[in-house]
Amino acid sequence: MTEGASSVPAGTKASPKLAILLAMAMFVLVVDTSLMNVSISAVVHDLDTTVSGVQSAIALEALVSAAFILIGSKVGDLFGRKRAYILGLLGYAVGALAMALAQSLTAIIVFWALIGGLGASLLLPAMQSLIHGNFEGRAQVKAYALVGAAAALAAAVGPLLGGFITTYLSWRVAFLLEVVVIAIVLAGQGLIHDAPYTGPREVDVGGAILSVLGMGGLVSGILVWQEGGEYVGLILAIGAICMAAFVYWLVRRKRRGRPTLIDPGLFSSHVFRFGISQQMLQQIALGGTMIALPIYLQMVLEYDAMQAGLSLAPLSLSMFGMAILAEKKLGARRPSSLIRWGFTLLTAGLAVLIPIVPRAESGWALAAPLVAAGVGLGLLVSQLNNYTLGPISPERVSEAAGVNSAAGSFGLSFGLAFAGAIMLATLSFSFTNQAESSTVLSPAEQQQVAQALEHDAEVMTNTALEEQLAKQPEQVRAEIIHINTTARPIALQVALGIPILAGLAGLANTFRMRRLEDRPPSADLEVAD
Repeated sequence: MTEGASSVPAGTKASPKLAILLAMAMFVLVVDTSLMNVSISAVVHDLDTTVSGVQSAIALEALVSAAFILIGSKVGDLFGRKRAYILGLLGYAVGALAMALAQSLTAIIVFWALIGGLGASLLLPAMQSLIHGNFEGRAQVKAYALVGAAAALAAAVGPLLGGFITTYLSWRVAFLLEVVVIAIVLAGQGLIHDAPYTGPREVDVGGAILSVLGMGGLVSGILVWQEGGEYVGLILAIGAICMAAFVYWLVRRKRRGRPTLIDPGLFSSHVFRFGISQQMLQQIALGGTMIALPIYLQMVLEYDAMQAGLSLAPLSLSMFGMAILAEKKLGARRPSSLIRWGFTLLTAGLAVLIPIVPRAESGWALAAPLVAAGVGLGLLVSQLNNYTLGPISPERVSEAAGVNSAAGSFGLSFGLAFAGAIMLATLSFSFTNQAESSTVLSPAEQQQVAQALEHDAEVMTNTALEEQLAKQPEQVRAEIIHINTTARPIALQVALGIPILAGLAGLANTFRMRRLEDRPPSADLEVAD
């Protein structure tokens, strides 16, 4: 694929309002998942569903976005980036409206996770191309910066905004406000000049199918495991085989001179390969953290959405602050060095949470480690995109950005699904083990607990558990509450191991990255055709 460096019509100048509208679209895109994370307990209560069900919907939305983002980029190439952008926004509007009206988890899965995820897969690559095609020179740099700042701001205020609206109004109102923002953005579509595509128009159907089966199979396997389903190993094996086949397919078509879904020549750059790997690891760490901590705050400390949002504020605000500070004050430093510090602080902050979790009586006990982790994430957010896309020539930036976004979306969905699955598996094992060693529960009661957890392991508040055990003898009720109190922190500690391992892997990569020469963002690396 090749693309002209610019498609701004001669004599025209993109309106500054367009950059603001694009930033608003990015804000909605990022804040959407934050709203779901801090509203888990409210959604579970209102729809009479389970935490694992809502977890699966969150992971599925990220999975669909990751699995179809490369296809979404090609759809924009063939049918117009502006059309893809509008369709993506409409998909998100359908998902948000469905959340505002949903009466069951099925509606959330179909409209928010599936349709909304498809909307994101169209919106992300189209937005990159439209910024590139509607702005030139310094205005283009400012537009990218504004959209990036909007993403960081959404990550920072999302938990607070969502917590406030959910607590004092309703989580449905929060999603309804998303629809209003999207309507405002769509009203400004007349400001957009389409960014025409001049490359091959042949569709790589085989590559598209293999990419969806590969990425989809890997994360679907984790989701099925999380839900206690069967054939987990088979689904994971299919995903891995399809990913390997996808790579082989791309290389073979490239050698034959046939158009490919993505150009494998992009990966000839060591910097690009390290960049997308680090992007994926960062998102695995973020996804695992943002599923484990909200559940801990809402199901263990029994916080409402507002309290959970405030407790997560040290992480999100320090991430936003460091992202802005790093861009202004640390621009002269080697990106690889800043990325190393980012993974170091992220991993250290999360590791310090491990001994705190069982002892914390308030979310503020997590504040200092979350600040450290947030500063690390801020450094990564400020550096990884420039590091990854720096060696790519201008005509390849759109395609490379699509791969970069796919790696990030896949990492986020994998982190959400895997950390959630590990949490529930550990909870089931710990609860069953403690029940079997209990001197209070009878063998029949121990067997009943084991059978219940085998089919429906669930992170549950002590208050909710007490309601379910209301008819049980006092001694039995007290024993099960004690087991639940002990088992939940263990499950959450193990779940935090997923983002910690991702952080350690990212840190290990930085030692190899430092041996490479950093290329400034303006450098061009021509990818062989």
